[in-house]
Amino acid sequence: MPRKSGRAKTGQLIAAATTVPLALSLALAGSVSAEPAAPPGQLADSIQAPAVNQHLEKFQSIANANGRTRAAGTAGYDASRDYVAGELRRVGYTVTLQPFTFQSFREKSTAVLEQVSAGHTSYKATQPGQVELSDFATLTYSGSGETRATVQGVDLALSPGLQPNTSTSGCEAADFAGFTRGNIALIQRGTCSAADKARNAQAAGASGVIIFNEGQDGRTDAFAEPLDEKGIKVPVVGASFAVGKDLAAANKVVRLKTDTESLPATTHNVIAESKTGNADQVVMAGAHLDSVRAGAGINDNGSGSAGLLEVALQMATQQPKNKVRFAWWGAEELGLVGSKYYVANLSAANRAKLALYLNFDMIGSTNFAYMIYNGSSGPAGSAAIEQNFNRYFDSRSIPHIRTALDGRSDYGAFMRAGIPVGGLFTGAEGIKTQREQQLFGGQAGRAYDSCYHRSCDTTANINNTALTVNTAAIADAMQTYAAAADPPARAAAK
Repeated sequence: MPRKSGRAKTGQLIAAATTVPLALSLALAGSVSAEPAAPPGQLADSIQAPAVNQHLEKFQSIANANGRTRAAGTAGYDASRDYVAGELRRVGYTVTLQPFTFQSFREKSTAVLEQVSAGHTSYKATQPGQVELSDFATLTYSGSGETRATVQGVDLALSPGLQPNTSTSGCEAADFAGFTRGNIALIQRGTCSAADKARNAQAAGASGVIIFNEGQDGRTDAFAEPLDEKGIKVPVVGASFAVGKDLAAANKVVRLKTDTESLPATTHNVIAESKTGNADQVVMAGAHLDSVRAGAGINDNGSGSAGLLEVALQMATQQPKNKVRFAWWGAEELGLVGSKYYVANLSAANRAKLALYLNFDMIGSTNFAYMIYNGSSGPAGSAAIEQNFNRYFDSRSIPHIRTALDGRSDYGAFMRAGIPVGGLFTGAEGIKTQREQQLFGGQAGRAYDSCYHRSCDTTANINNTALTVNTAAIADAMQTYAAAADPPARAAAK
């Protein structure tokens, strides 16, 4: 979730018919080609955990063989791309590898953040190429350079409220009225993107930028969020709330150094389409295929990629009424680059043919909650998608909650284009509430995924029940919309 940009991390309770768990078979499943197609209406019941897990195991083995990462621009991503494309071609889909350029990013050496006034304090940096967060991390696409200057706070709230993502620090140029050019801007995370905050600080003459976390539960650690690919020239780091409070005292002098490199590179989206179905009414679903550089990215987002792949394989022998299209996006973790490119390059005619887009990003979190995107805040038709997912979960007596359509995953470009959107999510670094523990089990007060954007996001970081439930829900939605004379989301949008 780059996090994109990162992902929405909290949910709002909307439905909990019962907390009775779903009884799902975990019996071994054979290959798709050896299994008969599921009868209409029963595709969801054919989804079994081992069949989805075999894709996750493949992603893990690919990462293990390629520097333990599947990040865009690496051999691990290319091998993941080729595996997904090969599986889809094997069962008869028309598969396109859509090339696009992006700015690769790397740290050439370890960043430095140290207080050099009133005693000396050195803060621990995240190591280059990892996101094992320490006191601070260089933000992706930070500028490169070194500055030694006074830290100046910008509209800070050092006693944050209970709700996360409420700080507006640095979101407007007016926040920098009175800012001394050459100082290092100390900004709080929240509301707008880190890129917006960094751009405003740079425009105000800041020689460096420290963005520290807000301070609520789940928003205290250092963080790594991508800035824009171009335009940020000064050093920018993401620090913990504790570091921010420490530096907020008056007249602190800090040395800040980043050593980064950003170069053009090419990678691909994987697009698969059914050979039959009404080409004027396309039902589309997607998941991002890339990981962060820190690790294999098995929950984020091997889980969504694997679930979507298994559904596509299971649907391959069906004859959909509507054209069915699946996408695995590249460079999501660098700012949703692949999906933005795809939507931007759709002709007006082809954009009009898209009945809806469903997104699946992190569907197997270990301390999961079943979250459905809140369609009421999306384009016309999005509420109907949410209601369809509600229907599925309710029919299985599975509790579920809402999560915000805030544009922080690959549905964002589709949403801005006016296409009905929806999808599922099981949580990232946000903190599970007591109410969510009652609904879903797990542990309140802990992250939904404690390995989010870390090297421990391996095959050990998956809840098979959540993975199977959500993959079955994907199957139900895709089969429903593929067979509809007028997909419910499109009908509602008219």
